[in-house]
Amino acid sequence: MAGTRSRPSTADRVLIAGASGDTGHELLSALRPTDLTVRATTRSYAAVDTLERLGADEVVVADFFEPADAVAAVEGCDLVYCALGTPPGLAHMIGGKLVDRTGVINLVTAAMGADASHFVLESAIGVGSSKARLSLPARLMIRGSLRAKQDAETALRRSGLNYTIIRPGKLTNAPPSEEPVVGEGGNSVSGSIPRADVARLMAAAPFTADARNRTFEVVSRDGLTDTPRNLVNVGWEFERLDGLEWTEQDRLHS
Repeated sequence: MAGTRSRPSTADRVLIAGASGDTGHELLSALRPTDLTVRATTRSYAAVDTLERLGADEVVVADFFEPADAVAAVEGCDLVYCALGTPPGLAHMIGGKLVDRTGVINLVTAAMGADASHFVLESAIGVGSSKARLSLPARLMIRGSLRAKQDAETALRRSGLNYTIIRPGKLTNAPPSEEPVVGEGGNSVSGSIPRADVARLMAAAPFTADARNRTFEVVSRDGLTDTPRNLVNVGWEFERLDGLEWTEQDRLHS
C-alpha cells in the first residue's frame, strides 16, 4: 500500500476502484467533504501523488486482473465504488480479456469475501436491456466492451451483495449539470452526461434507500437526444455527502 495518510479511526473506509480515471477523479471530489476514509486504486505508481492531492486518504496500486490484488484492495472497506474501464482502443471492439469483465468480477468476488455493505458499479447505456438506446454504429464500435460490462452486471446481481448499477450515456467533462434524468428498465433514456453528475449519483447511491438493488440509465437534461421513457423519481441523498460519516444506522438499513 502506498501513499497512506491517516484519518480518524471512527471513519469507515470506502474503496474507489479505477480512481485514476476521469470518473474516479470526480468520485474523489464528491466524497472528499465526507468523514469517510477513502481508499483509491490505480495501476500506476506515477498516479499515487495525484490521487492524494485529489483527496484520497489511502492509495493502493492494484491490478484487478489479479484476484489477490482485488482482495487486498477491498480489505476492510464497507463500500465499493467501481469505475473500472478499458481505455479507448481496439479492445473495445474485439473484446477479449477486459478489466470491464475480469477485473470487475474479481472485485465483486473480493467484496463478497470482505462482507462489503454496498457495491456501486459504473456501467453504460448500451449494455444489456439498454442496447436500444445506443445507436447501432456505436454499439458495433464498442461491442466487446458492452459484452464485458453485461457479464460484470450479471455477476454483481447474482453476488448477493447490495448493489446499485449506474448506466450513464456518453460521458463528458462538462461542468456538472445537477439535473440528471434517471430511467429504469433499459429502453429509457439516451444522450450524454457530465462525469461529475455520474460521480455524484454513484457517491449517494449507498445512502439512498430507493437506489438499492436497482439498475438506472442516466443522462443530463441538457444532454437528452431522444424522448425519455420509464423515468423514475429517486430520492437521492445528496445532502448526506456533506460531512457524512457511515453510521451504525446506515449499516442496519443496507
